[in-house]
Amino acid sequence: MKEVQPWMGRTELLLGPDKLKTLVNSNVLVVGLGGVGGIAAEMIARSGVGKMTIVDADTVDPTNRNRQIPALKSTEHKVKADVLAERLLDINPELELQVLPVYFRDQITEDVLNNNKFDYAVDCIDTLSPKVYFIKACIDKGIPIVSSMGAGSKVDPTRLRVADISETYNCHLAKYVRKYLHRLGVYKGVKAVFSDEQRMPEFQVVETPNDMRKKSVVGTISYMPAVFGCTVASVAIRDLYNRQ
Repeated sequence: MKEVQPWMGRTELLLGPDKLKTLVNSNVLVVGLGGVGGIAAEMIARSGVGKMTIVDADTVDPTNRNRQIPALKSTEHKVKADVLAERLLDINPELELQVLPVYFRDQITEDVLNNNKFDYAVDCIDTLSPKVYFIKACIDKGIPIVSSMGAGSKVDPTRLRVADISETYNCHLAKYVRKYLHRLGVYKGVKAVFSDEQRMPEFQVVETPNDMRKKSVVGTISYMPAVFGCTVASVAIRDLYNRQ
């Protein structure tokens, strides 16, 4: 049983000792450490969660600096998972942290979920097939999950919504997540964070022929992925301390 540390005092004043102890003794998986997942992982660590696994194979690209918490001039070309791990352990040196700089898909997904006892999973993957595979695997294994939809091409943070995946709309990524989940027999039962804002009329899609994972990228403003990440983290944290 992990103990509450003095630096968590302000959280204890808000939640009380019992809910905070629940967080301190929780185990959370965060997959995808870009603009959304990086800030989600940090907010979860700052809440006092005592055990985490973070997953991302990407390295910091110069273009990440407009929105991603691990992305600085000094961290360019470093592995995002390693950069974020150093940051999380500086926030909470007592954090029991597993760092997996791997591309999360297929058998790796199965192995990680089977070899750990997670209380909650956070999906911040931005590529469709591994994202849907991860969601379905969590459903099959009874692991609570919250999934982030697309933060790109949106600018209004007041339009974020938390809803079941079946109730998402005006989101291109959510449309295809629903479509692929339907093929697997999943129609509802996944908490999703999405924006109902229409895409910016000026938005552009740029093809990425040399990237084997992403076929294209869209424009993103500095604050929107962080708002998504904080909202995703809030769903996970509130579900954790409210569980029976």
